[in-house]
Amino acid sequence: MHDLWQRYTSVLHGKGITPPFDRWYVIRAEEFLKNHQGKRLKEYTCDLVQLYLSDLGRCNALNTWQFKQAVDAVRILCLDVLNRNWAATFDWEYWNSAAQPLEKAHPTIARELPLDSPCSDDTKQSTCTPYPMPETRAIACVSEKYPEIIQGLAIRIRTRHQSIRTEKTYISWVARYIIFHKMKDPRDMGELEIVQFLEFLAVKRQIVAGTQNVALNAIVYLYAHVIKQPLGDLGGFVRAKKSRYLPVVMSRRETKLLLDQLEGTYGLMAGLLYGTGMRLMECIRLRVKDVDYDYQQIMVRNAKGKKDRVVPFPKKYQEPVRDPLKSRKELHDNDLAKGVGSVFMPSALARKYPNAANEWIWQYVFASSRISDDPRSKAVRRHHLHEKSLQRKIKPAALRAGITKQIGCHTLRHSFATHMLEAGYDIRTVQELLGHADVSTTMIYTHVLNTPGVSVRSPVDSL
Repeated sequence: MHDLWQRYTSVLHGKGITPPFDRWYVIRAEEFLKNHQGKRLKEYTCDLVQLYLSDLGRCNALNTWQFKQAVDAVRILCLDVLNRNWAATFDWEYWNSAAQPLEKAHPTIARELPLDSPCSDDTKQSTCTPYPMPETRAIACVSEKYPEIIQGLAIRIRTRHQSIRTEKTYISWVARYIIFHKMKDPRDMGELEIVQFLEFLAVKRQIVAGTQNVALNAIVYLYAHVIKQPLGDLGGFVRAKKSRYLPVVMSRRETKLLLDQLEGTYGLMAGLLYGTGMRLMECIRLRVKDVDYDYQQIMVRNAKGKKDRVVPFPKKYQEPVRDPLKSRKELHDNDLAKGVGSVFMPSALARKYPNAANEWIWQYVFASSRISDDPRSKAVRRHHLHEKSLQRKIKPAALRAGITKQIGCHTLRHSFATHMLEAGYDIRTVQELLGHADVSTTMIYTHVLNTPGVSVRSPVDSL
């Protein structure tokens, strides 16, 4: 065994893990071996490692970086020291990068946090907790001085069942508007101050027209629905120049090259983004009950605009999804046995179906490798993967594939739509699959197909 740890330490140093950090890797690897005393090293299997990491992920006292360190320690032991063949295909990347917990302001759970009641002047300094999201200093300052404004805006948006992202965006712009005017009460301001702020954004900040319109909409919403102070004519304020952007689209060859660079859970997720046209968060929040093998379809629930829609379940990924679902079911059963088998449920559904949080069909398909505390209820739960875990894989994969375009997760959705139109599908069909409210949004992909530069022959080619 002494020779084993000498080789292990040597491998660590070769990977740049030097003292004093190498000692902790040895400790993590020793804990793994002690957990399986009585087994010979050649009897170690991928199932045994998966079971160990599952149990370790239920240890809520373990920090995220400690869990990742343990995964790396076991990976180096099995792959680089013991040289097990199965270790080369084991999905280490999932267990490592899927451990990031959802932050308090994450869109999945932030809406469920209760709004603090407005504070009186004599308690503001001691007991007032600012609006909890997004947690920036500027918004916290505005929330502290004008809690009735910020919370009133949030309550109104929630009453109208608008999205959490709309809520965060509007609150952010209202806070910037107030700060721009040196924390002046918005009830004492009007058309002149609004015009000054919008012109500052266009002239000094040089923002695009769409961003200026969002800022205008947020401020108008504030005066119309919260302050209830009618606004007059805002006049001909300086408008930001409207830009026309075409989405970045990969060719079929580039798409295949990109997907070939991704393996395991993240390769599967990227393939589903391209194969179905889902948005990133729609894929991340996919639940077991929404995957339909008999009808070969996936139900996208509560998507943008609070709408459900159906997308095709690509045959290429039907079998690859079965294996994660089988492993996920085993993980969920073990979670239930340990008393941590619940999943996040929105408040309305949680009240309607009080036992649903523990049911298999409501579990996330792409779950975190670790359990974590729910900021709303403080319950210990297994949330879905953090979207950043996939986002961080796409750009390096594009670089490895030699793709010289700015590639992100949403590029897969753009490519899906464009390739569907290239294949001759009707634009209305593509609109339904993408979940666009207006066909004019989908029309942008016809612009990609009909770009003049594609069909025009350059004169230099006739020389």
